Amino acid sequence: MTENIIDRNAPIGVFDSGFGGLSAVRELQALLPSENIVYFGDTARVPYGTRSRDTLRKYAVQDANFLASNNVKTIVIACGTVSSVAYDIISENYDLPVVGIVSPACKAASEVTRNGIIGIWGTGATIKSRSFENEINRLGESRSEGFRSIAVACPMLVPLIENGYIDEDCEMTSIAVREYLTDIISAGADTLILGCTHYPLISDIIEREWHKFSDGKIINSGEKTALEVKRILHEKDLLNDGVGKGYLKIYSSDDMETFSHQAKIFLRYTDKNSGSEEAYFSPDKIEIEKY
Repeated sequence: MTENIIDRNAPIGVFDSGFGGLSAVRELQALLPSENIVYFGDTARVPYGTRSRDTLRKYAVQDANFLASNNVKTIVIACGTVSSVAYDIISENYDLPVVGIVSPACKAASEVTRNGIIGIWGTGATIKSRSFENEINRLGESRSEGFRSIAVACPMLVPLIENGYIDEDCEMTSIAVREYLTDIISAGADTLILGCTHYPLISDIIEREWHKFSDGKIINSGEKTALEVKRILHEKDLLNDGVGKGYLKIYSSDDMETFSHQAKIFLRYTDKNSGSEEAYFSPDKIEIEKY
């Protein structure tokens, strides 16, 4: 069997159900500024968190197929829901490195927790899959006392974030955050995994509410996933050998005018930040069902 030769200067492929995965893109750009990135947001079919497992696996394959059509060198599943229920089918379908958010986030949590009690936030589908809990339990096998996890579904957060309720002083989002922290705090967790890449977009609110009760750590799954991508690319000698700034190409399955406006906010692009000029937003929506 001939070994697949991967071009180190090919782009990193990233997909998510919508805008949230751009938080992982932001982390990738900070860590690996020379890397080219192709991003796909499946906003025509958002939210993923309420879909069935079979539907999610179908969507995941189509999203990954689109990225593969762009000759990417690795596929990053910047979605906790898809990482939880379809990582296996994506990694089996492609002779490329595939990185999800579950393993990197759980590993980071296991390394910083002091009391072994770890809180997990995710969509309904993510929490139902028990993927984060299973990975934490696996990691805890090396500890005599193991780990205890508290998983909470947060169905209101993705819609709030997707609709722009992300300002630090947003009372509506603050109320939802306080509600979803209740069981985590009651359980005595000293570490909280943000098991969806949307959630870091409201990190100011989460940190403010969390630190009213705890001095524990919050694990940004997008950040830990970016670190894992860097590690794997280095290990496989696939880091881009260019010295300039890499490009970012952004595609969506829905109207790009709306998407690009939100994307610039999620990427922290402002009128004073020329970064928005360095991102290419495809004017045509992707007919993802064709993939």
